[in-house]
Amino acid sequence: MSLLRVEHMTHYFGGLRAVNDFNLTVEPGQIRGLIGPNGAGKSTVFNLITGLYKPTEGRILLDGEDIVGRQPYQIAAMGLGRTFQNLQLWRHMTVLEHVKMARYSKITYGLIGAFFGTAQRQREEAAIEAKAYSLLDLVGVGHLAEQNVTNLPYGALRRVEMARALATDPKILFLDEPTAGMNPEELGQMMQIIRKVHRELNLAIFLIEHRMKVCHGVV
Repeated sequence: MSLLRVEHMTHYFGGLRAVNDFNLTVEPGQIRGLIGPNGAGKSTVFNLITGLYKPTEGRILLDGEDIVGRQPYQIAAMGLGRTFQNLQLWRHMTVLEHVKMARYSKITYGLIGAFFGTAQRQREEAAIEAKAYSLLDLVGVGHLAEQNVTNLPYGALRRVEMARALATDPKILFLDEPTAGMNPEELGQMMQIIRKVHRELNLAIFLIEHRMKVCHGVV
C-alpha cells in the first residue's frame, strides 16, 4: 500500500479549473518532486492534499485512509507535515519555542498535569525540549535555539520552519519551494539538509520546486 495516493484530484475556484485530474503516489521513504513555473498550481495541490482546500473531485488516501474533508490539524496528526512557500513564523518567539510549540501536539499530561506541574508533565516537557534541540541540530541551527526568529537570516528561517514540521513526527514531509528566495550558497546548504533529513529519518518527502536543479540535487 502506498503511503500517499492521490486519485483524479480536480479543483475549481469558481469557473477556473486550477487542478485537473491530478494523480500521485508516494511510497514510504521516497522523494517525489512537483516542478512547474510560478502560477502553475503547485501550491494549490499542496493545499488540497493538506486540507486547506477541499477538492472538487477525487480521493486522497494517507496510509489507505481517505482524508478528503478532514481539517489540516487532523491530517497533520495522521502523519503529514508541511512547510509553506511564505514563511509562517511568529515574530515574538524564539527558534526553540517554535519547534517546541509544534511538539505540544504530542503531550498526554492534560490540563491537570499542566496546572499542578506533575512529574509526568516534567518528564514530557524535558522530552519535548530534547527533541526540539535534536531537530534543530539536524537542520543545522541548534546554535540559534535561543535567538528570536526576527534576528535570523532568511536561509536559517527556512530551516527553522522545516524543524517545526519535523516536530510533528510526520510520515511524509511536504516542502513548498524550500529554496525560494535563497542565494546560491543557501540553496546548496538547503539541498544538503533535505538529503540529510531524508537519509537520517528515512522520511518520505514531496517537494514543490520551479528549479530542476534542486529536484535533481536531492533525489
